[in-house]
Parts: sequence; C-alpha cells; structure tokens
Amino acid sequence: MGFTMGLNLVLLLAMVATNILSLYHLSSTLQSPKPPTQQPVPNHLLHQLNTIRATISHLTRHQPPSTTPSPTTTKPSIPQDLLLYSHLSPIASSCHNHPDLLHKYMTYTPYSLCPLDSDLLAESLILRGCHPLPRRRCFSKTPPKPPSSLPHNPFPSSFLDSNVMWNKYPPCKSFSCLAKQSPGLGYDLNAEISKFMTYKTELDLPIPQLLQVAKSANSVIRLGIDIGGATGTFAARMKQYNVTVVTTTMNFNVPNNEVVAMRGLVPLHVPLQQRLPVFDGVLDLVRCGHAVNRWIPLPTMEFLFYDVDRVLRGGGYLWFDHFFSKRVDLDKVFGPLIGKLGYKKVKWAVGNKTDSSGSKNEEVYLTALLQKPVSK
Repeated sequence: MGFTMGLNLVLLLAMVATNILSLYHLSSTLQSPKPPTQQPVPNHLLHQLNTIRATISHLTRHQPPSTTPSPTTTKPSIPQDLLLYSHLSPIASSCHNHPDLLHKYMTYTPYSLCPLDSDLLAESLILRGCHPLPRRRCFSKTPPKPPSSLPHNPFPSSFLDSNVMWNKYPPCKSFSCLAKQSPGLGYDLNAEISKFMTYKTELDLPIPQLLQVAKSANSVIRLGIDIGGATGTFAARMKQYNVTVVTTTMNFNVPNNEVVAMRGLVPLHVPLQQRLPVFDGVLDLVRCGHAVNRWIPLPTMEFLFYDVDRVLRGGGYLWFDHFFSKRVDLDKVFGPLIGKLGYKKVKWAVGNKTDSSGSKNEEVYLTALLQKPVSK
C-alpha cells in the first residue's frame, strides 16, 4: 500500500513538471515581439522532457496491479458449455432475465457427475420461464437399485424409499415422512385410493360417470393428459380402465415426478406456460386440476386454453376439476373466457370453497366437463 501511494505521488510530480515546462516554453514563445514563426525547442528543455517521459514509462511498467476490481473484472464469466450450446440451439429468451441462475446451472465439469443441486436449479429456471433448458454434458446421479419391472398395480401398499434421491428433498428421507409433512399432496396412499371414484357433491365427477358420459355420446376416451397432476393419481386410476394418460407435474421440493414413474406412468416435467408437447388433435381428454386456478395470469391462461384446444380432437373432452376463483371473477372473467372456446357444456357445477382462504376471499370451485365440437 505504501509503495503504491509513493509511486502515484512520483507520477503526479512528474506530470506536473512536464506541464510546467510546456507552459514555460509556450509563454516564452507568445511574449516574443517577432512574427509567429516556428521556434526551435532548446536542447536542454528537450532533454528534460525526454527524461521525465522515460521516468514515467519506467515507473508505469513496474507499477503493481491495482487491487480494486474494475467493472469488467467483476462481471461473471459465461460458462464455456453455455457458449458452446448457444451456437447449437437458441436459448429461451426468459433465460437471459436470470443470468446468475443460468450460469450456475451451466457451471459444471463436462463428462463427470452433474452438481448435486442440478434438479433444484433446473426447476427454478423452468418456473421462471427458462424452458426448454440448455442441454448439458454431465451424468445425472440416480438411485442405485432401480425396480426390475413396472408395477401391475399403480396403487401399491407403499412406495419404495430406495427409488428416490432423498438429499434433494430435505428434511424427509422416506415416503412416510412426506405423508405426514405434506398431507393432501398425494403421498398418503390410503387417501389417494378413493380419489376420482366417489361422488359426494356436485363438484365431483367419478371416472365411471365420465366414461359413461362419453359412451352415451358415442364418443371414446383412449388417450389423455393431466395438467398439473402431482403424483399421477388420476392417470393411475385411468390406467385401470385401459386409458393412457400422461401427467405434467413439477416437483416443488417433493418427488412428484419420481412417484409418477414408480407407478409405471409417464411424467412430463413441463410448466403451465410451456406448449403441450403433443401433436395437434390426438387426445380424447384433457384434465385441468388444482394447478389451473385464478392465480395464473389471464393472458397465460388464455393461451393455455387454446393450446388445449389444439391437442384435443373433435368430440374430445376438457375437464376443469375444482377450478377455484372468486365468485365475481368466475362470472365476469373466467366464465366468459371459457365460453370463447364454444364447447358444449356437459357439466357445469359451482360450489363454495369452504376452507379459510375460500371464506375470506369469497372463492368458489368450478367443475366443468366441456366437449369440443366435431366441426372444429
């Protein structure tokens, strides 16, 4: 520190001396009564200037680098694999809004194990609209003992704890812990086994009734997608009726995707704002569960509805299962938005949402079964 300050002082004095000598020469020239002709610079002055310049050059070369970081050095460097991948495929525009997360996700050692927090970072980026994510060249760690075959029964008595990397989901290390810590999220198999099979209120639509409605309309339900299906209970129950349903689900710090796969079903790790990875007009049924609700921005919801229309065949069904919103919004906003689709109303039931949030915000549930016109 002392050396640097002293060096800076010497440089300052040298620069001042240079300026004084230059001014001296200039003033002597201006005071001359003769016409302004080119005056030769005295040899002694040239010698002094050259000496000062040589001293400044020598001191500058030997000055130690500054310890204060400049703006260019504090800017984080872009991971090499992110640069490489950006030349192979475009990066989603929303990814650029979260450079710190994206750089952290793409910072790894190629051809080795992926970092332990990869899944958490990936989902954080996906939920912020950074999807599809850039591909990476690292190996994902998986459970050491995968099951040898798919289960015949998608409602087993219990799920095997060894099929999950529990270090991703603290504090639980077992499914029994999850069932206690996260009630209602699909990990209590005793509660899950009765879902979609019983009729308690007008808001319920049991699967046998759904299939009967389709049969009465001379329609058929063979293929479907469950949007925001959590642990895949709906798809599991439909499998028992020989109907194939894939499930879109996010983990939200619980192993939803792993459980769907353990049931012998297909999980799709895609967010609500992602275009459904299904071709046009190939599905018979789309179910929108609790994940589709009033908290979704209206433009996002409208694009979602029309993307559902894209994948449904003519005569296919759109099922809103316990869609919740404020009553006034259902009447003035969401009801008209759904009505724009021009679908036939097979079922339209509204009931009060009786939990604390529902009572406070005057919320209601909507269960609606709509049929897409064949002409569309």
